[in-house]
Amino acid sequence: MVIIAEMAYSNNTVEELLHLMELEALEVNLFRGESRDIGTPRVFGGQVLAQSVIAASRTVDEGVIHSLHAYFLRAGDASAPIVYDVDRNRDGRSFKSRRVVAIQHGRPIFTLAASFQLEQDGLEHQLEMPEMPGPEELTSGHEIPEDRLKQASPLLRRWFKRTGPFDFRPVRKTDVFNPHPQPAYSDIWFRLTEKIDVPDAMHRALLAYASDFYLVGTATLPHGISFIQPNLTMASLDHAMWFHRPVRVDEWLLYSCDSPSASGGRGLARGSIYDRDGVLVASTAQEGMMRLKEQKED
Repeated sequence: MVIIAEMAYSNNTVEELLHLMELEALEVNLFRGESRDIGTPRVFGGQVLAQSVIAASRTVDEGVIHSLHAYFLRAGDASAPIVYDVDRNRDGRSFKSRRVVAIQHGRPIFTLAASFQLEQDGLEHQLEMPEMPGPEELTSGHEIPEDRLKQASPLLRRWFKRTGPFDFRPVRKTDVFNPHPQPAYSDIWFRLTEKIDVPDAMHRALLAYASDFYLVGTATLPHGISFIQPNLTMASLDHAMWFHRPVRVDEWLLYSCDSPSASGGRGLARGSIYDRDGVLVASTAQEGMMRLKEQKED
């Protein structure tokens, strides 16, 4: 039985992350998952995305996920369980389609459409990986100087001090406490902090989890704004992902992101994920709400 109590603040180790992916089967096509307190009041979107991928995968006997399209409908409550209702839309010879609705307090908070495919040979090409410094030449992105941390609220300090299961190393660091306009692209190396022995389907689910970090934030870079600003409201609206080739999330991956447009209070970002050998393993796209409120003079 999955128990959701008042959870102590967690640094989200790899072991805890894998436990998070262990959904409880309630009935045929019905699963329940728990959430982790990662220092924010809401459920992390990547968690719901990954758990939905796991729920859909649990209903597929053969084949692996190759694409997904998701919508974030409501903020998740980290203190309550999430129920995942899977609809087996179609089981074809090569492709299988699933729809997942994540439910909390009787209301849908997230929907996912996913497609699975039996492994097949075919034509191949890919865009080349951009030239970047290796991860060994970079430092982790969560290393915030103490004088900067003092400027943040207690909740934000808690968020910045978390260590988490992934090691993210941005090629170009951004000072969220003193942002300035930059080109609309970002490149981040990342991997799990420990080696894991899990099936390919779990690596894909964990890649979906990690893909929600940094992506839509790329759309804020040209405007010199930061997610910690009190007058900025940001929220993910949707998330799309295509899995091109097998991947291991416990080995270094490069997340190369760009933002082609922001308009109408929304920002769009795209991402390409490469392994250390330059193989394109996945592509992503996400649109997020970005609203700036007028600040009143004291």
